[in-house]
Amino acid sequence: MKRAQKAEILEQIKALVKESSAMFLVDYKGINVADINKLRSNFRKEGVTYKVFKNTLLRKALEEIGGYDKFYDHLTGMTGVAFAKDNFVAPAKIIKKYYDETGKFALKGCYLESTYYGADQLDAIASMPTKEEIIAGIIGSVASPASGIVGAINAVMSNLVSVIDEISKKKAA
Repeated sequence: MKRAQKAEILEQIKALVKESSAMFLVDYKGINVADINKLRSNFRKEGVTYKVFKNTLLRKALEEIGGYDKFYDHLTGMTGVAFAKDNFVAPAKIIKKYYDETGKFALKGCYLESTYYGADQLDAIASMPTKEEIIAGIIGSVASPASGIVGAINAVMSNLVSVIDEISKKKAA
């Protein structure tokens, strides 16, 4: 690989790291092409970028940015990186699901914002609610009292209409 290509890849890595809220390092040893394409597709659906870089280039880019020193020990073997922008739970869920099914695609470690989490914490991260689930819960909590009030008003209106209807029937008779 030529020096210009390496410099271009370094810039690409740095850009991905800077615009991501989370980075997941995985060991993709033993995964066939069909499965890796399926995983990439699942990542894309969730807005996650999955890339494979040379460990030396990834380490150099992380060293230049700084703050990712706990990744250095994991940059051996076949390493893939999942970059998440908004939904940092999605890659954890995808990695966990595939690992539980096959025993492959093991998490090496991840950074959420600037905090490092080891592979042993994958279950906890994957069980966290997504941003959409949190928003839906908040909206549901806010909307439920309002729907209760609307229901009560509708019941009062229905009762009032029934009373007026009964009065009109009695007067007509």
